[in-house]
Amino acid sequence: MSRPVDRRPVVVGLDPGPGRRMALTWGADEAARRRLPLRLVHVEGVPTGGYRGREVPPSWEEWNEALHKAGRQVLEEAAVFVAARHPQLEVESLLAEGDPVWVLREQSRDAAAVVLGSRHLSRRQEVFGSHAVALPVMARTRCPVVVVPEPEHITQDPAYFVVGVDGSEHSATAVDLAFEEAALRGAELRALLVWEPGPFRIFDEYEPQQECRRLLSEIVAGRHARFPEVDLRHEVVLGHPVKALTDASAHALGLVVGTRGRGGFAGMLLGSVSQGVLHHAACPVIAVPTPG
Repeated sequence: MSRPVDRRPVVVGLDPGPGRRMALTWGADEAARRRLPLRLVHVEGVPTGGYRGREVPPSWEEWNEALHKAGRQVLEEAAVFVAARHPQLEVESLLAEGDPVWVLREQSRDAAAVVLGSRHLSRRQEVFGSHAVALPVMARTRCPVVVVPEPEHITQDPAYFVVGVDGSEHSATAVDLAFEEAALRGAELRALLVWEPGPFRIFDEYEPQQECRRLLSEIVAGRHARFPEVDLRHEVVLGHPVKALTDASAHALGLVVGTRGRGGFAGMLLGSVSQGVLHHAACPVIAVPTPG
């Protein structure tokens, strides 16, 4: 996500709901662990028509000032919450107007990570809902995007992360970040390569599965040498990538996936499942783009 000399902030897109603090908590804790600044961002949108009947709509200036006031309150309450949790953390606030997706994409240009909340919207709401920002931000982000569900999920002891591997450059970048996260938290790491044979099952699956294991071992070997303190487990799982990854991460600290990745085997398409795991995973999902 970032190197020790890197001072790019962890950006948290704030949800106006006062009870939704999981993304803010995750982002503040991450910034404190990495000794990075925290940037709180609230996008208030623009005034839109919503008055019917004989109601007299307020002027644009009055409506805009009302939005500014509400936005400043959201930022102030979030800053107070963070200060109580991490008194020494460097915090800055940004109140922005416009499209939340565009604002957060622009923030990702100089961010270590963008952290968003998730309300587990329906599939229709994910595509058409006004609050559905996670997927379009993930599609063109310049940094990792972390989507944190509400409410807090139950983790397992010992703590662990799960990372999806498919042999592509995208998944290799995800593995790098997964090792970092596990090392920072003293957690285990489970590296999963999910092999889906396709509609026509071959009779002898031994050789393809052995090739998958070889590929998985090669990808994690060098990285494990850089993080020897991380207890690593890796396995090849037969099945659908979305189900296998979400099942494996049910009680994880987080699920790390690459975006737009494609491996060398049919069925080992990782980028196409990022939307699926975002919809189904109960733990935070960290989507990692390939640098450049």
